[in-house]
Amino acid sequence: MYKKFYKRIFDLLCSLIILMVISPVLLVLTLLLLVSYKGTPFFSQERPGQFERSIRIMKFKSMTDEKDEFGNLLPDKDRITKLGNFIRKTSLDELPQLFNVLRGDMSLIGPRPLLYKYIPLYSKEQLRRHEVKPGITGWAQVNGRNTISWTKKFEYDVYYVHNMSFLFDIKILWLTLLKVLKREGVNQSEDRPMQPFTGNN
Repeated sequence: MYKKFYKRIFDLLCSLIILMVISPVLLVLTLLLLVSYKGTPFFSQERPGQFERSIRIMKFKSMTDEKDEFGNLLPDKDRITKLGNFIRKTSLDELPQLFNVLRGDMSLIGPRPLLYKYIPLYSKEQLRRHEVKPGITGWAQVNGRNTISWTKKFEYDVYYVHNMSFLFDIKILWLTLLKVLKREGVNQSEDRPMQPFTGNN
C-alpha cells in the first residue's frame, strides 16, 4: 500500500516543505551560477527511470563547457569550478531534482538514476533497481555513496527495492541529513571522480 499510494503523497508533501524552506538558498545559488556559467545555471540529462522509462533529471551546473582545440570537452577536473566543487561536496547540486519529484519522475528515496549505457551491463538482479522510481538519495548513498564499489552500491539498491517502507524511507532521510552535514562519503572532487561502471566482469 505504501509503495503504490502513500509513498507518492509522502514525496509530494516532503518536497513542497523542503522547497519552501530552502527557496532562498535556491534563489541565491541560481543567481550565482547564472553569473558563473554565463546564463546556464542548470544541467539536465536523460536518464532511465522506473521500468527504464526516459526521464530528464535536473541539477545545478558544477562544470564549465570548455573544450579543447578539437571541440571535445576538457576532462572534468579541468572544468569544475570552485563553486561547482562546493555544491557537489555539499550535495546542493541535487536540489533541483525536487522538481523532478513533484513532477512524478523521481522519488525522494530510491536508487540513483544513472546512465542508459549501464543497463546492458547490469546482471538480472541489478536490473531490479529499475522496478521503483529513482531517488534523490537512497540506501546506497547513506552507506558510502562514492566510496563503495559499484557492486556493493547495486546490492544496496536492490535491498531497498525488496524492503521499501515508510519507516525505511524516514531512516534514509535522517541518515542523508547527517551525511550531508558531515560531508561524508563523497570523493567526487577535482582529482578523484567516481569511476564509470564497466560491468561485473
